[in-house]
Amino acid sequence: MSATIIKRRPSQRILVGKVMLGGGAPIVVQSMTNTDTADVAATTQQVFELAKAGSELVRITVNTPEAAAQVANIRARLDVMGCDVPLVGDFHYNGHRLLTDYPDCAQALAKYRINPGNVGRNRKEDDPFTIMIETAIRYDKPVRIGVNWGSLDQNLVVRMMDENSRLAQPKEAGEVTRAALIASALESAQRAEQLGMARNRIVLSCKVSEVQDLIAVYRSLSQQCDYALHLGLTEAGMGSKGIVASTAALAVLLQEGIGDTIRISLTPEPGGDRTQEVLVGQEILQTMGMRAFAPMVTACPGCGRTTSSFFQELAQSIQIHLRTQMPLWREQYEGVESMTVAVMGCVVNGPGESKLANIGISLPGTGESPAAPIYIDGEKAMTLRGDNIAAEFTRIVDDYVARKYMQRNPSQPPLVRGKADNPLSEKVRLGGSSAIELIK
Repeated sequence: MSATIIKRRPSQRILVGKVMLGGGAPIVVQSMTNTDTADVAATTQQVFELAKAGSELVRITVNTPEAAAQVANIRARLDVMGCDVPLVGDFHYNGHRLLTDYPDCAQALAKYRINPGNVGRNRKEDDPFTIMIETAIRYDKPVRIGVNWGSLDQNLVVRMMDENSRLAQPKEAGEVTRAALIASALESAQRAEQLGMARNRIVLSCKVSEVQDLIAVYRSLSQQCDYALHLGLTEAGMGSKGIVASTAALAVLLQEGIGDTIRISLTPEPGGDRTQEVLVGQEILQTMGMRAFAPMVTACPGCGRTTSSFFQELAQSIQIHLRTQMPLWREQYEGVESMTVAVMGCVVNGPGESKLANIGISLPGTGESPAAPIYIDGEKAMTLRGDNIAAEFTRIVDDYVARKYMQRNPSQPPLVRGKADNPLSEKVRLGGSSAIELIK
């Protein structure tokens, strides 16, 4: 199948620590911690986990003197752990004081996030917005000017609503509010430039919580400037609602070439894994063909032909295995992130889908012969039988990776896989003795 080329919107290129975003650079996935930043151990661990999952920027809350005092310590601990992910400081209300009082914090952060709706910009002297921009310039840090629907500058809203009321044909309130979001972002960016900040050190965002509003806002904003843009549906929600809403909004904008960095603002389940938002962001970009992060598994949804749960368990097992191995494979093998694996449940679409993947397995459906043909690069290579198919197929995938993809460091020995790497393999069985039939 031919791939669709998405023409990206021209934008400024921004360097955030070691990460390049905008200006045609790959779209960057970022995330945010939900720990108390004053808790150094908890925040360091969560940043590490988010970065390990693939978050290329991690934002942390800097809201109190206690939090600001620990930012440099968090950065130092991460460096010792070999984690060089750039940290972004999230400031509201008192960021100007914290950056002034804690210069180590100002230096340790790779970017500052400023909300013009609550930073304050009304005083003639000691203007908070001015102080934050001047601090960013002093330490050579980029900023994200992030406007939020829920904390929009009410003075600006009132002014624009008054202007609208005097029009011969006033616009709807929602349209005026969307225009106020954009005006807040653009006016703040222009003010930052007047203070001496370079255009290629500014990222803009205008976040709302409704899909159609987000699409409308960013379509308009993208036409009015060439600043790099951060996309995200704020307060997206939890579970499938948050994933679906975020995907619906971002997919439309990304398809139109809008957006340079994204965050999926999921509410975790109680005690849930914060890294889910990173995986969702990656999978949006990868399923759209915009970036590759990890091998993708194609699996059928199941039907009356697949009454056994075997193919579901094997698909889950392989997905977990691929994700587990990727941090090691990424260091060892060039291009492995673009690999595709098919786990199919019956003969209807099984062979066809397996042939289209780099490596695929077509499992027997109800009433079919208890054999599982393996297809490698479009050709039938062997057939698996017996009670150890999951482990055998996982081993075949590992061997394929070692043979197919060029080693980044040829002197490094091939990856050795332990039993713990495939936690579900012991659960999936077809019955009978284990055997592999090679196709000559």
